[in-house]
Amino acid sequence: MPKQKKEVKKVTTHVLQEMKTAGEKISMLTAYDFTMAKIVDAAGIDVILVGDSASNVMAGHETTLPITLDQMIYHASSVVRAVDRALIVVDLPFGTYQGNSKEALNTAIRIMKESGAHAVKLEGGLEVTESIQRILTAGIPVMGHLGLTPQSIYKFGTYNVRAKEEAEAKKLMEDAVALEKSGCFAIVLEKIPAKLAEKVAKKVTIPVIGIGAGGGVDGQVLVFHDMVGLNNEFNPRFLRRYLNLYDDIKKAVGNYIKDVKSKDFPNSKEQY
Repeated sequence: MPKQKKEVKKVTTHVLQEMKTAGEKISMLTAYDFTMAKIVDAAGIDVILVGDSASNVMAGHETTLPITLDQMIYHASSVVRAVDRALIVVDLPFGTYQGNSKEALNTAIRIMKESGAHAVKLEGGLEVTESIQRILTAGIPVMGHLGLTPQSIYKFGTYNVRAKEEAEAKKLMEDAVALEKSGCFAIVLEKIPAKLAEKVAKKVTIPVIGIGAGGGVDGQVLVFHDMVGLNNEFNPRFLRRYLNLYDDIKKAVGNYIKDVKSKDFPNSKEQY
């Protein structure tokens, strides 16, 4: 008898809602390529974000703004081919949805159709609700993103903590409620005070996932390259490094160079 393939329970937006209701925290990481996505999925992550942070960590840009829709689709397609279980969410890149709900819908459709991903994410509050509702008419799930919204970096002028002042905190709460009413299945809160993030998570019924937003939310997300220490220059307070791959890989490459130069590699067992 052929060995039966173990059935993998796929994570859906509905599963995430059940997790929030049951008080089970949601785990989320970024991935941008087939190999890393395969590892992250095999480890049991709930959500994989194909983030526009690829602009920084994969392409070396200073901000998330330069990455194009075609590039996001390329990264998302690579991830989709690797994943069996996780829900795959793809960022709508800068300039493909702001101020034009028809363009937002077309962008989301292209991502879903050409990559095979499961949902899209976009930044903003009340000002993007029309785009969210338009995307939802095509049956595409939408995740919101409030707080520090990196696509608006030139408006903010800084990557500092957002919503520390009362007016901005009030606006953030209103935006979160508006995103839920518009039909978002979840919201990412980035770099805001922990107490405010906890209030938002209690106020809305949809899952709230934090990055630098404390432990009172429904889940956490980090950039994979930061979490495993592939980057050694980025050290925000919210980051916990689980590995130090920058040093380990650099050492391994150094050893390889040494072995090649000394003619130690390849040895007699490593040739035909």
